[in-house]
Amino acid sequence: MPDDDFGFAPPPFNAEQSLLQLQRAMRDLKLIARGALFEQRGKAVVELQRQGDAVQARLARRLALTPEWDPFTVKSAPEQRKLIDEVKKRLARWGDDD
Repeated sequence: MPDDDFGFAPPPFNAEQSLLQLQRAMRDLKLIARGALFEQRGKAVVELQRQGDAVQARLARRLALTPEWDPFTVKSAPEQRKLIDEVKKRLARWGDDD
Protein backbone atom coordinates (compact mmCIF):
# COMPACT_ATOMS: atom_id res chain seq x y z
CA MET A 1 0.00 0.00 0.00
CA PRO A 2 2.19 2.83 -1.19
CA ASP A 3 -0.42 5.60 -1.06
CA ASP A 4 -3.86 5.37 0.57
CA ASP A 5 -5.22 8.84 -0.30
CA PHE A 6 -7.52 7.37 -2.99
CA GLY A 7 -6.51 10.12 -5.43
CA PHE A 8 -8.55 13.02 -4.04
CA ALA A 9 -8.19 15.71 -1.43
CA PRO A 10 -10.89 16.94 0.95
CA PRO A 11 -12.68 20.11 -0.15
CA PRO A 12 -11.10 23.38 0.99
CA PHE A 13 -12.37 24.81 4.27
CA ASN A 14 -14.88 27.64 3.86
CA ALA A 15 -14.89 29.79 7.02
CA GLU A 16 -18.06 31.68 6.08
CA GLN A 17 -20.02 28.47 5.52
CA SER A 18 -18.59 26.97 8.71
CA LEU A 19 -19.69 30.00 10.73
CA LEU A 20 -23.24 29.64 9.38
CA GLN A 21 -23.26 25.92 10.23
CA LEU A 22 -21.96 26.59 13.74
CA GLN A 23 -24.59 29.29 14.31
CA ARG A 24 -27.30 26.88 13.14
CA ALA A 25 -25.95 24.15 15.45
CA MET A 26 -26.02 26.55 18.43
CA ARG A 27 -29.65 27.46 17.69
CA ASP A 28 -30.47 23.72 17.41
CA LEU A 29 -29.02 23.34 20.93
CA LYS A 30 -31.63 25.90 22.10
CA LEU A 31 -29.11 28.69 22.66
CA ILE A 32 -30.26 32.29 22.17
CA ALA A 33 -28.26 34.42 19.73
CA ARG A 34 -27.28 37.96 20.73
CA GLY A 35 -24.95 39.18 17.99
CA ALA A 36 -21.89 36.91 17.97
CA LEU A 37 -22.74 35.56 21.44
CA PHE A 38 -24.99 32.58 22.23
CA GLU A 39 -26.60 32.39 25.66
CA GLN A 40 -28.55 30.01 27.85
CA ARG A 41 -30.79 31.47 30.58
CA GLY A 42 -29.16 34.89 30.09
CA LYS A 43 -25.62 33.57 30.62
CA ALA A 44 -22.96 33.46 27.90
CA VAL A 45 -22.07 30.02 26.53
CA VAL A 46 -20.17 30.54 23.27
CA GLU A 47 -19.02 33.41 21.07
CA LEU A 48 -18.33 32.88 17.35
CA GLN A 49 -16.48 35.20 14.97
CA ARG A 50 -14.98 34.73 11.53
CA GLN A 51 -11.39 35.91 11.24
CA GLY A 52 -9.75 35.41 7.87
CA ASP A 53 -9.84 31.77 6.82
CA ALA A 54 -10.88 30.47 10.26
CA VAL A 55 -13.63 30.77 12.83
CA GLN A 56 -12.58 31.97 16.28
CA ALA A 57 -14.72 30.66 19.12
CA ARG A 58 -14.72 31.28 22.85
CA LEU A 59 -16.47 28.70 25.00
CA ALA A 60 -17.42 29.39 28.62
CA ARG A 61 -15.85 27.09 31.21
CA ARG A 62 -18.87 27.46 33.50
CA LEU A 63 -22.31 28.92 33.08
CA ALA A 64 -21.89 32.35 34.70
CA LEU A 65 -22.72 36.00 34.09
CA THR A 66 -19.01 36.76 33.58
CA PRO A 67 -17.50 33.49 32.39
CA GLU A 68 -13.90 32.44 31.98
CA TRP A 69 -13.31 31.56 28.33
CA ASP A 70 -11.59 28.69 26.55
CA PRO A 71 -10.46 29.73 23.05
CA PHE A 72 -11.00 27.50 20.01
CA THR A 73 -9.86 27.99 16.42
CA VAL A 74 -11.84 26.17 13.74
CA LYS A 75 -9.90 25.65 10.49
CA SER A 76 -11.36 22.34 9.32
CA ALA A 77 -14.52 20.25 9.38
CA PRO A 78 -13.18 17.90 12.11
CA GLU A 79 -12.39 20.91 14.34
CA GLN A 80 -15.92 22.20 13.72
CA ARG A 81 -17.43 18.88 14.83
CA LYS A 82 -15.11 18.83 17.85
CA LEU A 83 -16.33 22.30 18.93
CA ILE A 84 -19.99 21.30 18.58
CA ASP A 85 -19.36 18.13 20.60
CA GLU A 86 -17.60 20.14 23.31
CA VAL A 87 -20.53 22.59 23.54
CA LYS A 88 -22.94 19.63 23.86
CA LYS A 89 -20.81 18.08 26.63
CA ARG A 90 -20.65 21.30 28.61
CA LEU A 91 -24.36 21.97 28.26
CA ALA A 92 -25.10 18.45 29.50
CA ARG A 93 -22.71 18.87 32.43
CA TRP A 94 -24.21 22.23 33.37
CA GLY A 95 -27.70 20.71 33.15
CA ASP A 96 -26.61 17.99 35.58
CA ASP A 97 -25.26 20.59 38.01
CA ASP A 98 -28.68 22.24 38.38
